[in-house]
Amino acid sequence: MPVRSVALAVVVVCCGVIVPSAALAQSNPPPVVGQSLKSPAEFESIGDKAARSRAMFTEIARVLTHPRCMNCHPAGANPQQGSDRHEHLPPVWREDVASGAIGTNCSACHHDENFAVSEATTYKSIPGHPRWGFAPLSMAWQGKSISDICRQIKDVNRNGGRDLKLLQEHIAKDDLVAWGWNPGPGREPAPGSQEAAGKLVQAWIDTGAECPLSPPSINPQ
Repeated sequence: MPVRSVALAVVVVCCGVIVPSAALAQSNPPPVVGQSLKSPAEFESIGDKAARSRAMFTEIARVLTHPRCMNCHPAGANPQQGSDRHEHLPPVWREDVASGAIGTNCSACHHDENFAVSEATTYKSIPGHPRWGFAPLSMAWQGKSISDICRQIKDVNRNGGRDLKLLQEHIAKDDLVAWGWNPGPGREPAPGSQEAAGKLVQAWIDTGAECPLSPPSINPQ
């Protein structure tokens, strides 16, 4: 799922602020209180298989629509950052092959791993990963309902060519998706854990990968 979030706060970060040599440890942070994910077993009481599948996807959507994922699945040309999903600072742009617009090189600021920041700043760390970036426009989730997102991530023409098996592997095992649960100091991790999300996605698939019928949009622009 990118699952991916961007968390720089001021232009000076990309203009040469020296990050302390000690990188932030890549250990899993403790889950935020109230942010656990339900297990597949907790949906067993829903007798109708399709309804159970839809209910599980609604739970999965708590991860997909969390700022750690949503910030790098924007509908526009710019990613977002922070729990309030404000526009990324310094300004960052998506590559646009059609118009010839060159995208921002994220690695200029985001390196191979999270780094703690000791300077007096409004943020505590700079996120990082070797493949840091934001999702192509075909994977934009911003402003869409849970139902729309569900149909989109099942569509191989809009999800990077992944069938359901590869989609589950992407969420359950991809190390960039894993960042959402290890975002560094100053950021709330996505609900649950990558393992829990992977099990929930597999259970959703096993019950037919049904999409919620018509819920309201939960992440309006």
